[in-house]
Amino acid sequence: MNVAGMLSNRGRNLLHVADTVNEVDFSVVVSNDADAPGLDGASERSIPTEVVDRGADESREAHERRVLDALDGYEFDLLLLDGYMRVLTESFLDSVPTTLNVHPSLLPSFDGFDAHEQVLESGVRMTGCTVHVVDETVDGGPIVTQEPIPVFEDDDEASLKQRVLYEGEFKAYPRVVRWFANDRVTVADGEVTVEGDDGGEFPERRVVAEEFAADLRYGENPHQDAALYADRAVEEANVVTAPQLNEGAKALSYNNYNDADAALGLVTEFDEPAAAVIKHTNPAGCATADTLADAYADALATDPMSAFGGIVALNRECDAATAEQVVDSFKEVVVAPRYTDAALDVLCEKDNLRVLAVGDLDHEDTGPALTEKPLVGGRLVQERDTWAPEREDLEFVTEREPTDEEVETVLFAWRVLKHVKSNGILFASGTETVGVGMGQVSRVDAVRLAAMKADEHAEGKGSDGAVMASDAFFPFPDGIEEAAEAGIEAVIQPGGSVNDEDVIEAADEHGMAMAFTGNRTFRHQ
Repeated sequence: MNVAGMLSNRGRNLLHVADTVNEVDFSVVVSNDADAPGLDGASERSIPTEVVDRGADESREAHERRVLDALDGYEFDLLLLDGYMRVLTESFLDSVPTTLNVHPSLLPSFDGFDAHEQVLESGVRMTGCTVHVVDETVDGGPIVTQEPIPVFEDDDEASLKQRVLYEGEFKAYPRVVRWFANDRVTVADGEVTVEGDDGGEFPERRVVAEEFAADLRYGENPHQDAALYADRAVEEANVVTAPQLNEGAKALSYNNYNDADAALGLVTEFDEPAAAVIKHTNPAGCATADTLADAYADALATDPMSAFGGIVALNRECDAATAEQVVDSFKEVVVAPRYTDAALDVLCEKDNLRVLAVGDLDHEDTGPALTEKPLVGGRLVQERDTWAPEREDLEFVTEREPTDEEVETVLFAWRVLKHVKSNGILFASGTETVGVGMGQVSRVDAVRLAAMKADEHAEGKGSDGAVMASDAFFPFPDGIEEAAEAGIEAVIQPGGSVNDEDVIEAADEHGMAMAFTGNRTFRHQ
């Protein structure tokens, strides 16, 4: 799509469109001021320029005719204004394609040339910018899109102007130009329709509002500043808004919040009493049992060395028996729905053990449906991975089917494995972890790591006779061979490799039972 631009000053929006919108080419940039800095910027980008100064006694109509003459030699499908300090006549607008402008406020509020001053004088707490179709009125044409920008107590005109430009206009104007370039905008009878500008699970536009909750001592590392923001509309149990019950303890760090969130997410997988110990967002151990104290003991025994300095999460009210075990070795944070008075007496004896009460862990979907990962220049957004197989979802593919006990264990293992960094392998026995191989670039290495953890770090348990869960398919039989050497007797994995038959054959040779889930459970963040 070919576009033309008109400016009277710097033309920063036009130049930004030229730099970022690959779908358009600028045919020409026209200015009514020969000294406009934007002309140099256009020339640096090899965009032709034209200057049409308005004479001192020249009428608006006469000047516009000369602008039209200057544009006449260029082909363009859209005309973009950027700080063009003239109100255009209906006759001019009828002679050119659709014309757009960006205004630094949320129209129809604060139109005219002093929008930022009006905003500050009004006391509003939200402003922004508006991209609209230009008509013969001042800032009155139909709106195509808007971008909100907060107004802060310490804002002055300069700071507000800069933020609206860089955080508002630099987003909204290119977005609209791309919409036009992709033939998504219809302008008819004074109205604008944007095809596909829809809501739904993944809306066309997203506005995220979270409030500052706390300064953190530092980020992941001491040289990084950090802060916590809260979405207080979330009803799901969470560590962000959970009260810290031992008030004398130091505040949670960036890493504490990250790990505590991961720990809470893991124990909410289970209806039975469950406990997990997390280190660097990976499970050092997890278990379910008839009592919370037994679940914690089994989880801790998976890797007590790695659990040192870890985060504990419990999905039941913490009682004194469990609390006594938690404080038996150094832990950073414990997370639970609530605590008995006796448990608090035990836990609060540890000066810097942070105790968080997150409230009921109901399994209703009351939290955000999506998860996000910021990237430089944007963010990835996806559905939360809430799926876990039930027995009827499993496809048994080996000559030997798993026993009922093995089925129970592989289903438990899968729910824990969902919270292990990929490539991830998990060994389990009963409903407790035995060894965890996380974050490996090779699936075979993940098997080896899980076996080493089970045989060298676990207390009172090992890999012999355990089951193995894999977060993605085995591309070759070598992972099964390693598992057989460790004594694994049953496997749960997604399946779907071109070499599935070879993998199944290897399992049969070792008398293993194997179940396919049909879904993988990668976790990369």
